[in-house]
Amino acid sequence: MENLKGKIALVTGGNSGIGYATAAELKAQGAEVIITGRRKEAIEKAAAELGVTGLLADQGKVSDIEELAAQVGLRYGKIDILFINAGVLEMTLIENATENAFDNVIGVNFKGAYFTLSRFIPLLNDGASVVFLSSNTAGMSAANSSMYSSSKAALNSIMKTAAIELAPSKIRVNSVSPGPIQTEILNKAGYTEEQLTQIHHWMIDRIPLKKIGQPGDIGKMVAYFSGEAANFITGAEIIMDGGMSLKQ
Repeated sequence: MENLKGKIALVTGGNSGIGYATAAELKAQGAEVIITGRRKEAIEKAAAELGVTGLLADQGKVSDIEELAAQVGLRYGKIDILFINAGVLEMTLIENATENAFDNVIGVNFKGAYFTLSRFIPLLNDGASVVFLSSNTAGMSAANSSMYSSSKAALNSIMKTAAIELAPSKIRVNSVSPGPIQTEILNKAGYTEEQLTQIHHWMIDRIPLKKIGQPGDIGKMVAYFSGEAANFITGAEIIMDGGMSLKQ
């Protein structure tokens, strides 16, 4: 079903995982899709596979965000869907935290997401949809997750304020907060195979539905938020974690 036919969508961090799956879903529903990423080879490969436009941009750099907005504005004029998805993960106890790790997580997940929204607001059509990728950890208190969880909690706060500020233009702003999703983000965090196996079992044990989510699950929710069926929804956070947060 081409529910999004005629719409132009931008997905940050679209070369893998949730971003990739969401770009595929948005395209399948008729949207013209642009994906971004900070690795040239990865973004070119993903764009070719998906049949979408790929643009190089690092969400951790405001200068890249501004250049991206300028490129999109020149090429497309306005967009209808903005999925602010790019993010990084650092796991550490508070007492072992480093400034570099803190700056990396907050710089991409919070500051980068904030300025992506800020710089793209002039390019959003009236009635556009903005979706932040948050996390169920935004409302949880697990050891080692202070940087990541706080960056996602900050996103949910931005989302609600933006929903109020952009309502006069009928622009809707929402967030999706997944639990464990089958992506490469944990592999990139530097865990060993044994540690990854332990984490997998730990997560499954805490999820009532006893399964890990798939990137496409999130893609479908982003597409829903971006379509006509959600035209009266703004300022909402949807938690998609198989019931994991219910057991906290």
